[in-house]
Amino acid sequence: MDRNTTKSQPGKVALVGGGPGDPELITIKADRMLRRADVVLYDHLADERLLEVCREDARLIDVGKIPGEKRTSQSVINGLLAKEAAQGFFVVRLKGGDPFVFGRGGEEAIYLRERGIEVEIVPGISSSISAPAAAGIPVTHRGVTTHFSVITGMSGTESKEELARRWTELARAGGTLVFLMGVGRLELIVESLRKAGVDGATPAAMIRRGTTEDQQTIQATVDTIVDAVRAAELRPPATLIVGDVVALRGAIMECVDPPQRSRRTQRV
Repeated sequence: MDRNTTKSQPGKVALVGGGPGDPELITIKADRMLRRADVVLYDHLADERLLEVCREDARLIDVGKIPGEKRTSQSVINGLLAKEAAQGFFVVRLKGGDPFVFGRGGEEAIYLRERGIEVEIVPGISSSISAPAAAGIPVTHRGVTTHFSVITGMSGTESKEELARRWTELARAGGTLVFLMGVGRLELIVESLRKAGVDGATPAAMIRRGTTEDQQTIQATVDTIVDAVRAAELRPPATLIVGDVVALRGAIMECVDPPQRSRRTQRV
């Protein structure tokens, strides 16, 4: 593809969910979009092996956002998407998980449509359900819980105090609690759970890089999870699960294939 060539036909942007980490968990449609793309803007959470199917002449642009490190601002990403599509290119915005689960895909879709650019949404498997599943933890289970909440540990619009109040409210609603992007605020999350009256003995687990070969699971309780995560020097990306379903993990992992069972586990 000639980078200096503007196509005569209008461009388009596909907001594509790349799945939770394991490249085999990408959808057929997402794979097809990557094979067609002129330009791909991808996040650090999207496994780079997914890019191997792209055309040799496709432009691959890393706009990864790593907490606490150098990042590409959302405004710059929005501008890049619009600029490339305006030149007639088919642009794939590849995100980890699902583009609409804390992926800011909604913001990008609205920004592009306001500028007359066609958008297609390609859902992906979210780590909020797949990371627990890969670790042998069902977010719902008959006789244990009938509902679950997916909660962000970070927000660009709410202060940590506002988030903490929301965590407390959700904890009081019961069910399984799944926190994404919560490693950096784990202590505050635990404090909020205690304020909500959550028993310190309630099972909890932190899963790093769920569904991948590097998956690491720390199984603990609300009272011990902070020290366990600190001792393991666990870094993002990771998913926190709090609830009685975590206690089912032992029985469920006995049923799975040995390679999946052998992924690193630490109990506290």
